[in-house]
Amino acid sequence: MSMWTYPWDIQDLGLETVERDLVGRAGLNMISLATSYHAGRFLQPRSPRRKAYFPQDGTIYFKPTAARWGSLAIQPKVADVITEGGDVLGQLIRRRDAGGLGVSCWTVCLHNTRLGMLHPQAVTRNAFGDANYYNLCPSHPDARAYVRALIADISHSYRPDRIELESPSFMGFAHEYHHEKDGVGLTPEDDFLLSLCFCPSCVARAAKAGIDAEAARKLTRQWIVETCERAVPERRFPDFPACGLDAFAPWPELHAYLLWRFEPVTSLVAELREVADPTTRVVIIDLKDGWLGGCDLAALGKVCDGAILCAYDMQAGDVASLMAAGRAALGADKFLGAGYRLFYPEMARPDILAAKVKPALAPGVDGVNFYNYGLIPAARLDWIRAVRQS
Repeated sequence: MSMWTYPWDIQDLGLETVERDLVGRAGLNMISLATSYHAGRFLQPRSPRRKAYFPQDGTIYFKPTAARWGSLAIQPKVADVITEGGDVLGQLIRRRDAGGLGVSCWTVCLHNTRLGMLHPQAVTRNAFGDANYYNLCPSHPDARAYVRALIADISHSYRPDRIELESPSFMGFAHEYHHEKDGVGLTPEDDFLLSLCFCPSCVARAAKAGIDAEAARKLTRQWIVETCERAVPERRFPDFPACGLDAFAPWPELHAYLLWRFEPVTSLVAELREVADPTTRVVIIDLKDGWLGGCDLAALGKVCDGAILCAYDMQAGDVASLMAAGRAALGADKFLGAGYRLFYPEMARPDILAAKVKPALAPGVDGVNFYNYGLIPAARLDWIRAVRQS
């Protein structure tokens, strides 16, 4: 069992306090440390230094090995809190080697606005050619090379027990970007269509697979234009996303392109597993509808070591179904974990947490991650221990 944790929380509270909280209070045996992360504004309920924090956008939280990055077009930036406050990951690894918590590296891959602004040629682009600066494209060679170097550097330099890949895929149009505005009232299928990437790298890569991306782009543009011209929103596919990609089957060129979208993500994850140290387990962090971003869990299970499936805003029965589907997709020999968010009102009482976590404690599920150490009151750590004891 692990807890997603930010390096600045360890610096603010002290490593001894964090270990005491995670092991002694919550009863956990691993920490999932953010080693590459995006921007945001975070309420810090327990920090003795501040109550709000704005992390630097698109930075890494470890000391990179210069030789691994060479002349790559996209280069990492070390966060100031690491440059000035020390290598938290290195400290955790040394404590682990002395018998402390296991260490997992929670690594954001392609979600990076800072790098997207610096390298607009490497970001996803919608059917109109508009850039999504927050999402490096899994088809672009420079983006792929950046993430390969990131994972190779972390795994070989630090030898963590596990690397958790967040966003090795296409991201949605709705993103929580700074002051997003939508006066149209986009439907779920509209958001999906606007998230489809038709950048030159995707178009060329699809063409090599015999896929007509231009035909898919033309239809996608037409549908988005129709959406923007309506007085009020209208559902094109009322049961989307529950119906999955089958909704698009009557339009074979678009359907074929949507099925092809799994390829750049799957092949990238395969490359990340290949470049990582063999002793480090590489898993993906995914959602129930990860296919929206190009994640085919069954295919990914063949090229990496497993998955952590986020059970956010789910009732116990839905969690059980998610875990069963995850195990069926991954196979019996791959790691399967569940991720829970300890936010109010989603988790309003310890008994609610216990009920939702129970399906993840059943045989066939290998681990549980909780979100997030520095974002919740300390008292909720006791709820985790109560779940384990029950």
